[in-house]
Amino acid sequence: MTALVERPGMAVPSRLGRFAALVAVADPAVRESVTRTLRMLGAVNVEHATSVAQARAMARTGPRALFIADAGLPDGSGAQLVSELRAAGWNRCVVLSSNADPFAVRGAVAAGVRCYLVTTRPEGVGFEGRGGESGVDSLSEREVEVLQHVADGRSNKDTGALLGLSALTVKSHLARIARKLGTGDRAEMVAITLRAGVIQ
Repeated sequence: MTALVERPGMAVPSRLGRFAALVAVADPAVRESVTRTLRMLGAVNVEHATSVAQARAMARTGPRALFIADAGLPDGSGAQLVSELRAAGWNRCVVLSSNADPFAVRGAVAAGVRCYLVTTRPEGVGFEGRGGESGVDSLSEREVEVLQHVADGRSNKDTGALLGLSALTVKSHLARIARKLGTGDRAEMVAITLRAGVIQ
């Protein structure tokens, strides 16, 4: 994360309490990382779109508390989509871009974007700008789901049944989690992710 352009009055997600969000990002790794961050900030429902057309269709059900779009979606401009949604009542919108060019930023702001986040994404680093191949930040969405069930006291078999996975697949997820967190102890894994706010 390298720069943030924000207009006065833009409410940051951490002030929203429990909220719903729509994320329009094509890159699966970035989308997952953004989703994980939003859940840590209190999002109870995060919907995903991978194109302007898909996000536009999903937006017809009404404004959520927050909309995040990649500036460059496969079928058009995320910044332009933000402009459309703001006109339709979506007040909190964020555009993500790796383009720090001042003209690109000015163009997005002129289009009605109130928050333009310039990101850098070196290989192995997620949306939070930390991580790499180890630590809480590197956990996938599925791994977080597995950990939540572990925290709720469920066995590998029960967790697999609820997630549509085999017990062996759940065990594989836990092995990857153990490598990332530096511990194979289930209680310690849960404690680490609880402290980080990744699970509840």
